[in-house]
Amino acid sequence: MKISIHTMYFLPDFGSAPILINELASDLAAWGHNVEVVTTIPRQRSPELKGLFYSRRRENGFVVKRFWTNATPHPIGRLIAWNIYTGGTILNALTLRKGDILFLRTPPLQLGLTGFLAKRLRGAKVLLNVQDIHPDLSIESGILRNPAAIRFAQVLEKWVYRISDHIVVIGEGFLKNLLDKGVPRDKMSVIPNWVDTDFLKPIPKDNPVSRKYGLHDKFVVMYSGTISISSNRALEHVLEAAATLRENKDIVFAIIGEGLKKAELQKKADKIGTDNVQFLPFQPYGDLPHLLASSDVLLVPLDKEKSQMSVPSKLYNYLAAGRPVLGLAPPASEVAALIRGTRSGDVVPPDDVAGIGEAVLRLKGDPDVRREMASNARRYVVDNFARKTIMNRYETLLASLA
Repeated sequence: MKISIHTMYFLPDFGSAPILINELASDLAAWGHNVEVVTTIPRQRSPELKGLFYSRRRENGFVVKRFWTNATPHPIGRLIAWNIYTGGTILNALTLRKGDILFLRTPPLQLGLTGFLAKRLRGAKVLLNVQDIHPDLSIESGILRNPAAIRFAQVLEKWVYRISDHIVVIGEGFLKNLLDKGVPRDKMSVIPNWVDTDFLKPIPKDNPVSRKYGLHDKFVVMYSGTISISSNRALEHVLEAAATLRENKDIVFAIIGEGLKKAELQKKADKIGTDNVQFLPFQPYGDLPHLLASSDVLLVPLDKEKSQMSVPSKLYNYLAAGRPVLGLAPPASEVAALIRGTRSGDVVPPDDVAGIGEAVLRLKGDPDVRREMASNARRYVVDNFARKTIMNRYETLLASLA
């Protein structure tokens, strides 16, 4: 069957989405399916793509089609980029045939228009993959404030769910959110994001990456991922907790990544004087096992208002790396339930600055507990979120749609 995967971001862009979609497309192609990825020209323009408005290439056994969009962190600019990309996907939908499957990874919700036209004009099936609950996330973050715009976005969201043939959500919290909005249960499947447990696995802390950044002889509390609207407030509280631990010279907080809120976070760090915090750019994906191994505790920050609207895929990577996880999440959130249920780490409310500092000191002072948490984490992710296991679930679902 032909599977047309639509995603805003793809390799060589950084982040979890490009990596996950590359793995999904690669595995489906290896199983004999006709796969294409419809995406954007990378934000970091490579020489061979510089100046292009459209590109079509074959990579790793599948076709990658790229459309130009503007690149900006500003919310209005992102909205424009979403619309430009959607326009490109509509043109591409004309190449589909009856029975082809349109895999839409949202956001943006505008991709629903592509799905609608592909169904009506070409007879394609639409599988919606919900990675973040929009517009809820934008509303709670204060990005979307205009009442008329909010009402339009909410109507668009329900319409997208209605025209989809099936919807995949990545967690039980997402499932409840959509059920509350009237989406039928039999129209949805819960399939979490996965992790390549053969690639990401426990390795020694003393390694080339930890040596490069001087982390090998420190107690390292690390966040690695996109610095976005779903985590920036919690990360601000991490900076405040780091400030309370300045006298502990062997404790370092490492924040690795890029994103919409990084500059704002760096300004706050400078303002409160956190000399025990290191900001580093995204590292090459091949270095990720060594990077995560450089830590002693890995942070999963999730702002209180967004705790039921986002399940960070980095959590599964952290578990696979075999390091204790410190979840900064409300007690009732899905993230907190997973960490506590698997005994793979500790959980503190994201706005509890004193609690964050106390948890770091508590974990630092008990290496036996850290080792037990790390072992629990690794075992759980191998049993439940291994790449092959989740891919088999996706192929079964796609076959049922075809």
